[in-house]
Amino acid sequence: MSAAWRPATAGDAAALRDLERAANLASLGHVFPPDRFPYPDDAVLDRWRRTLAEPGVRVDVVDDPSGGLAAVTAYDVTTLRHLALHPDAWGRGLGRQAVDRAVASARAAGEPRVVLWCLRENHRARGLYEHLGWRETGVVRRAEWVPHPEELEYAVDTA
Repeated sequence: MSAAWRPATAGDAAALRDLERAANLASLGHVFPPDRFPYPDDAVLDRWRRTLAEPGVRVDVVDDPSGGLAAVTAYDVTTLRHLALHPDAWGRGLGRQAVDRAVASARAAGEPRVVLWCLRENHRARGLYEHLGWRETGVVRRAEWVPHPEELEYAVDTA
């Protein structure tokens, strides 16, 4: 069953930060131990404000009945920029739906492939992407957040 996705608004910036924090603390504590690397609330909030205002970027969300957000996907026609699910929403198919939205957008724009970046140590996300047909391209970079872990580029054809 498909969730009720809606376009995010500037008023969603704090809820997007909160969703990303909840997802990261649940799935990436081994990469960003919170006792060593406190969550960068202000920087993440600033990034969401910039992303929401950026031309050509679509940010779609699913509201959570508790008043927060259950899921977010941010993408443009060539890149899945961000996907986050609240831990309470894991296993409901929202990750697949989020990825499908980005791929469908690229397909509709005539783009032959979509790329994304995923932390090497984000095993849950990598498993989802690989299950959906995404493959590593061999390109690696350092993440922007301290301690700057490795990110892997993935790509999928839109055909």
